[in-house]
Amino acid sequence: MNTPRRLSAPLLGFMLAGCGTLSNVAPVAEVPQKAQRACGFPSSRDINHWLPTLVEQQSPGMVVGVIDANNQRHYWQFGVTDTTHKHPVNEQTLFAVGSLSKGMTAEATAVLVAQGRLHWSDTLETLMPPSVPLSADAKKITLLQLVTHTSGLPRQNMDLPMLTAFIRYLGNGENFYSHLDSDEVVADLADFSKPGSTEPHYSNLGYAVLDYVLRYQTGQRADQLVQTLIFEPLRMQNSSFTPQKLKSYPLRAIGHAGSQPKFIPRGQVVPDWQFSGNMLGAGGLYTDTADLLTFAAAHLEDTGNATLDNAIHETMQIYYPRDKEAANIAWVTDTYGEQTITFQVGYIGGYSSYIGIDRKNHFAVVVLQNSFTWQNNLGHSVLRQMFEEQHQTATCRAPVSV
Repeated sequence: MNTPRRLSAPLLGFMLAGCGTLSNVAPVAEVPQKAQRACGFPSSRDINHWLPTLVEQQSPGMVVGVIDANNQRHYWQFGVTDTTHKHPVNEQTLFAVGSLSKGMTAEATAVLVAQGRLHWSDTLETLMPPSVPLSADAKKITLLQLVTHTSGLPRQNMDLPMLTAFIRYLGNGENFYSHLDSDEVVADLADFSKPGSTEPHYSNLGYAVLDYVLRYQTGQRADQLVQTLIFEPLRMQNSSFTPQKLKSYPLRAIGHAGSQPKFIPRGQVVPDWQFSGNMLGAGGLYTDTADLLTFAAAHLEDTGNATLDNAIHETMQIYYPRDKEAANIAWVTDTYGEQTITFQVGYIGGYSSYIGIDRKNHFAVVVLQNSFTWQNNLGHSVLRQMFEEQHQTATCRAPVSV
């Protein structure tokens, strides 16, 4: 049997860097211009006043959802599902959300830990079947390292078939993660050598391995665990890893080319990515803005489910501190002075997604788009704007010393 030719990590990493599909690319928050307005100016809830007109031009359709400090939900819609059917998008419109799937799978894993069925200190040596060959370094990878992207595993397998599939994707938009979706993914652990750096490195491979572990340890796929441990307790009824079962699927937002794939014209429809194996829990989720705000709300206040609340508390902890992209369990945390934003982003096929929360000020923002766009700073900018508005209001109301 011929062994796939392995490419050097720097070479393949460089060539795949332009893809970013399912990657954790942190959005850059713009300094809100509206924050400098005079005291007494009424606070606007119109996203169009917060953000440049350009955002309307990023995607055929975009939905923004916000939870404010008073626990009120607000929605804004731009555009349509696609230029053929032209269904207006709204908070119940289904979008593929790519790597936001990882957040659901990680939190289901945290519930299993809260139940005592798994432990964060469990290693692959005990979590994997004895028949799976593991290198000495792979044996030491812990469950916590998998969910926090601190295992040292690369973004994906580094070989010629992966590069070939990626090059095809640039022209046809087709899914190039078939290897990670199959059980062959565990073969990558046999010769794994941990890098010297301890910094988090985003890893689709790590989450594919996590899906494999969950199935072996529980007898259920990651999507099934998420359904029973997350979706059902939170009553998220329009979220699924098998979206064809949802009534809203025929009216879903259709994915379009944007920043990627490079050789497909911007605005052209691109294929949906379908997973059925170990990438299902890492990138297979379809959901809507309303359900994602419900998920976000569970991180702002207790749900009444003690086990789930304990699990959520675990995911909100920072396991690798730094000002930008501090590592939580699936989540990432950025600090801007007095404001802390904990967020996730997702890029897959023809979609871009964002969920961000400011727990201290009780803010949450969800942004779903049906175009692959790197200009995914909308959610961060809205959270920054909300903070600036609240801070300015408090300053205006403060008594003046004489």
